[in-house]
Amino acid sequence: MKVLTIGSALIDTIAVIPSEQIERMALGNAQTSFLLLEEGRKNEAQEVSTHCGGGAVNTAVGMARLGHDVAALVKLGQDARAETILAGLAAEGVSTRYTVRDGRLPTGASVLISSHDRNAAIFTFRGANTLLEPKDLRKDAFATQLVYVSSLSNESANCFPSIVAQAKAEGAMVATNPGVRQLTSKASDFRTSLAHIDILAINRAEAGVLVPSLMEGYSDSGPQLTAGNGGEMPDLATNGLVGVGFKMPLAGFFRAMHKLGPRWVLVSDGKNGAYVGSPHGVIYCPALMVKVAGTAGAGDAFASTFASFVAEGATPEDAIRAGVINSASVVTHIDTQSGLLKRPQLDERMAETRKTLPVKTWTI
Repeated sequence: MKVLTIGSALIDTIAVIPSEQIERMALGNAQTSFLLLEEGRKNEAQEVSTHCGGGAVNTAVGMARLGHDVAALVKLGQDARAETILAGLAAEGVSTRYTVRDGRLPTGASVLISSHDRNAAIFTFRGANTLLEPKDLRKDAFATQLVYVSSLSNESANCFPSIVAQAKAEGAMVATNPGVRQLTSKASDFRTSLAHIDILAINRAEAGVLVPSLMEGYSDSGPQLTAGNGGEMPDLATNGLVGVGFKMPLAGFFRAMHKLGPRWVLVSDGKNGAYVGSPHGVIYCPALMVKVAGTAGAGDAFASTFASFVAEGATPEDAIRAGVINSASVVTHIDTQSGLLKRPQLDERMAETRKTLPVKTWTI
């Protein structure tokens, strides 16, 4: 299957700090925690390493390892970081024929500080990722079966409607995993394009950001998610989504989103598992319990694996299980790509976990 990924490319520098070397403050009511860095102090690190990353690069590598013919449309600077990313893509068999070099800004980069529960704090310099322009969207790039759009930075997000329109004009399936900035500062363009998106992938926090915009005229009397035969309900299915003071049941959220266009809406909830809403029902798959080395890249792995499987014609039940398995593999490594599975490995783990990783469905 031919795939095009569009979005960010970064060089990630990851510092792993022993828990005893850095303080953490947790806010119980806000369910938020902070790593406390003392000004002027040199902290000992277990490891400092450099890796290729960014949403479009992560998803391109992930889908190439699943056996697809993948090209990445990203914007890079004229610098050594760009050369590292190009070499990394080439090593994975990802085509860079649509990659654009731009000397106005350096290639994007990020610094990840990982400690305690390994949910890293991330400092991001977006750089050339912000410079995507309509002229960079070559028509021949969209002659694919699947176009996957990761989050777009700043002014690059202005290209999102054009990307979606060109992909649909070529008959491609469109999957997207926008970030919070795109959902808020570019909300109008995003909402207009929803009618043409096949797969929307967001996490729980991002779904909460969308809740207020869905509340106007909202009166949901449809079926809700219940435990059924005395089974245990996962947290998000029980408590629903909350955003800026508004609360919405998960089933109602999916129904409201489907009215706007997407056929599949993915909501990931970290260690609490993941959900897929379709016009016919909601599917839930719990997370695999693994030793976490770093959470960065898990969302990219989950969403791109689901999109790959669905585009191939797999059932959404198999697709969500495959996404959960691949994201669990990613978090056992500190970087975003080392854990991405090749297709034979993923198929083997799918077979091993078919009974131990149960998928729950509700009709809505």
